[in-house]
Amino acid sequence: MPFNFWEELWTRVGGPMDFRLVLQPAMAILIAIRAGWNDAREDRPPFLWTVITNRRERRALLRNGWRDVGRVFVLAWLLDAVYQVVFLRAFRPLQGLLVAVVLAFVPYGLTRGLTTRLVRRRRARLVSG
Repeated sequence: MPFNFWEELWTRVGGPMDFRLVLQPAMAILIAIRAGWNDAREDRPPFLWTVITNRRERRALLRNGWRDVGRVFVLAWLLDAVYQVVFLRAFRPLQGLLVAVVLAFVPYGLTRGLTTRLVRRRRARLVSG
């Protein structure tokens, strides 16, 4: 029986083990807030924007980001693999990679740069006010 990639992805929402769809992004966001705070304190540019626009710093930033959120990514992929085997009775590694990216890297990348900007803006107001 052929499988429908998007339908199988959608079954994860509201299904068994759906707690991870909230818990793992929350962990990635907390890690990103800490990293963004450190970026602002050390006067580094916002993470995601720099990864996209600065070829020279890209590799170091990606390595740093992986060090921060790599465990969350691996846990997300492993839990999705368990979900697939138990509930879908199949193993789809690419689906697991997509789920792990969405649950770990996306919230991390967006939150780290936003935190850096917000902390800098707040500090600038405190200094000028």
